[in-house]
Amino acid sequence: MTDLTDHAKNLLARALCARLPTLPITVYAALGTGGSDAAGITGEPAGTGYARQRATFTGTGTQRNAEAIRFTFTAAAGTLTHVGLFDAVTGGNPLTWSALTTPVTVAGPGVVTFTGNALTVQPE
Repeated sequence: MTDLTDHAKNLLARALCARLPTLPITVYAALGTGGSDAAGITGEPAGTGYARQRATFTGTGTQRNAEAIRFTFTAAAGTLTHVGLFDAVTGGNPLTWSALTTPVTVAGPGVVTFTGNALTVQPE
């Protein structure tokens, strides 16, 4: 993911100017059907058992998810095309977003998994 949301850009600008922003201490991965710098991802599934999942990252420079991230669905959710990070499990502020390399269709109950090191946040 290289697309920072407007909220994340503001956090970084304040940090660079020594204005001590409150940085997230936990981030949550989310899936959706679209995305923008203003909103992060859009179209998160509802009523399907879906929930954002905590994500931990490692690395210097490019950050990679340290462990598998699993989204469980109890019902069909359609085709999901985007992934993003938020600073809260619900609501909260969007941080970064990206289109998935390959959209995933959730046609019924199941699990969508990002294996360890599959999700990257790249500085550019």
